[in-house]
Order: sequence, then structure tokens, then C-alpha cells
Amino acid sequence: MTGSRATNRAMFWRIIRRLFSANPGRLFVMLLALGAGSAVTAALLNLQVDAKRRLTAEFRAFGANVVIAPRNNNQTGVDDQTLEESILQRIPSSNNENGVAKIAFLYFVAGVTPLNSVDSPFESERTIQTVVAGFEGAKLADILPSRNARVLFSDTANDSRACILGEQVAAKLQENSSGVPLRPVIHYRNLSILCSMVQVQSFGGPEDAYVFVDMATARRLTILDDRISLVQLSVSGTPERINRYISDLQKGIPEADVHGIRQFTEGEGKIYDRISGLLTATVGIVLVLTGLCVMAAMTNVAMERKNDVGLMKAIGGSVRRVLRLFLAEAALLGLAGGMIGGAAGIFLSIGLGKAVFGVAARPRLIVYPVAVALTIIVAILSAYPLRRLASIRPASVFRGEA
Repeated sequence: MTGSRATNRAMFWRIIRRLFSANPGRLFVMLLALGAGSAVTAALLNLQVDAKRRLTAEFRAFGANVVIAPRNNNQTGVDDQTLEESILQRIPSSNNENGVAKIAFLYFVAGVTPLNSVDSPFESERTIQTVVAGFEGAKLADILPSRNARVLFSDTANDSRACILGEQVAAKLQENSSGVPLRPVIHYRNLSILCSMVQVQSFGGPEDAYVFVDMATARRLTILDDRISLVQLSVSGTPERINRYISDLQKGIPEADVHGIRQFTEGEGKIYDRISGLLTATVGIVLVLTGLCVMAAMTNVAMERKNDVGLMKAIGGSVRRVLRLFLAEAALLGLAGGMIGGAAGIFLSIGLGKAVFGVAARPRLIVYPVAVALTIIVAILSAYPLRRLASIRPASVFRGEA
């Protein structure tokens, strides 16, 4: 029994080698069609997967997409206008293995005066009223990315009180200045704090009129030790996962108003759906055209191998075994074309990404086996014309009638 199986296996591979070597020209055409189809498929699928992750990263660069704020903003009490700082500990730091950047802010309106030298008195006539925001948590750039930043003054011996000025605030404070490096002083009630390091950043929004300080400085001025005004989050993931994360937060923090910034999550979803739909449709068309090319070649193969099939049937070969031989040939063709074309397609997607999106696409390894599997399936389905061989009668072939 074992010897019979070994003989059948050896005969099987001998016939497969004979099928491949019978017509090298047609074999090359089929491999070329399958390889080209696999290359285009792998390139488009890699762009599709890369676009999903890249869009998520690009939208996160716009800043926060989830906000946690007090529910009773119309009330007058401090407790009604702020939140407990302990809320930060109840916010999950990840969303399906994607990190979540979170920053707590404490807002208040204070006077800011430019101090051109340490010894000069405060110039009260140049004091402006603006919003001061104390922050803690992640880096400010993770929530409020700036277009440019520059340092106006830095006291390396004492840089604990760093101030980040919005572009509009810096422009007002520097009017009619004598060219001495700007050092703002923040006044709130009866307290004043001198900034030892000053940065100017352009955020491109209302934050350009804010002054940002660390949370410890803000608490020292406001005497609010355990209160915050709101929390902003930058949550990564698909729109569905972000909405699920927001829903979980709403259940976990019922005393706060948790909501997403809809234009970010919805915009990301719409853009990706359009790109994904276009690339998926293109992949489908390419696979159909590849299948038609291979099917045309398989039709000629079926016509040429009538005598071989008649001989196989005459010596006792079953229809199922004969068809299995040709399906195995198609699968091997698909595997060879898929492996070669898939590898070429992933490298092709790098150039396509740079030409279309301006940024080279990153190779995604998951794309390669998917492209190879799709090519094998197309090759097997394209072998449909070989079913005609099942109806061939050995006697007709030997008489020359088939």
C-alpha cells in the first residue's frame, strides 16, 4: 500500500513537470499575467493598509479629538465650573493597544506684563488681560501641535517657570519694546510670577491668545490644589474604536461631559472609506482581468491536452484525478506568480505612495500572504475551461474524432 502511494506520488509530480515543460511560451504568458496581477494587487492593498494607519496618525496631528469638561458650565460655583483632578486616573491610557495622550488644563484670566529687565518696575500701562492655561500630563505638542516655535528668553540657571506664549500674546507684549529679551510677569489677584524661560508658538487657533504654564505654577496663582478646568485627549484608532472608547468614558465618568470632536472622527472615517472603496474596486478589476487572461490560456491548454486526457482515462485514470492534476498545475502557477508579483508589488507601492500621497508607503507584511492567496484563487478559478476535459471519451480520441 505504501509502495503504491509512493508510485502514485512520483507519477503525479512527473506529470506536473511534463505539463509545465510542454509549452514554455504559454507558461511564461500565464506566469506573466498572474505575476502582474499579483504585483498590482499587493501594491494597492499595501497602499490601502498604509493609508488607514497613516490617516489615523495624520488626524492625530491635528490635536485632541476627545474632550472631558464639567457638565454645569452655566453655574457660578468653583466646583461646578471645574473637575476633580482624580478624573485623570480614571481615564484609560490606551485604546486597543493604541496610546492615548491626555492633558489636564486649568484656565483663568490674568494680567501679563512685559518686564524688559529684572530691576525695572512693572509697567502697568502695558499689562494685558489674557487667558492663562496651566497644564499637566502629556506633552503640550501631543494635544496642541504648533506650526513653529522659538525661544525668546531662557535662564539656564532657573528654568522651572517656563511660559509658552501664543503668537498673538507675544506680539502685543513686544510692541514698542527696546529689543531686550521679553520676560513676562503673570499677575493674578495679589500674586505675581516671573517667567524664567519664554517660548513663542503658533498654534493656528484661539490658543494663540493664551499663555501656557505648568500646572504647579497655575495652582500657586489660583490656590486650586485639586481642580482642573477640562481634559483633552488624543485617541488613536479607527472611528468605531474611538466612539467605543468615548462611550466607555461616558459610563466611567458620569459626572463629566465626555464628547468627541466630530469633524475629526467623521472626517477620518469618510476619507478612509473613499480611499478604501476606490482601491478595493481597483483590486477587484485587476483580479478579474488577470483571471480572464489566464482563462484564455487555459482554454488553449484544454484543446491541446485532449490526447493526454484520453490516454489517462484509457489506462484507468478517473475524471476526478485527471482534473486534480490540472488544478494542481493552476495552483502552482498561482503560487509562483503570486510570490514573485507580490514581492514586486510591495516595493512598487513605496514609489506609488510617494508619487500619489507625497510620502513613501511603509511595507506591511500582512499584505504579502493575502496577495499570494488571492493570486492562487484566481489561478484555480481560471482553470474552469479544463472541465471540458472531463467529457472526453478515450475511444473518440484514439479515432481522431475528439
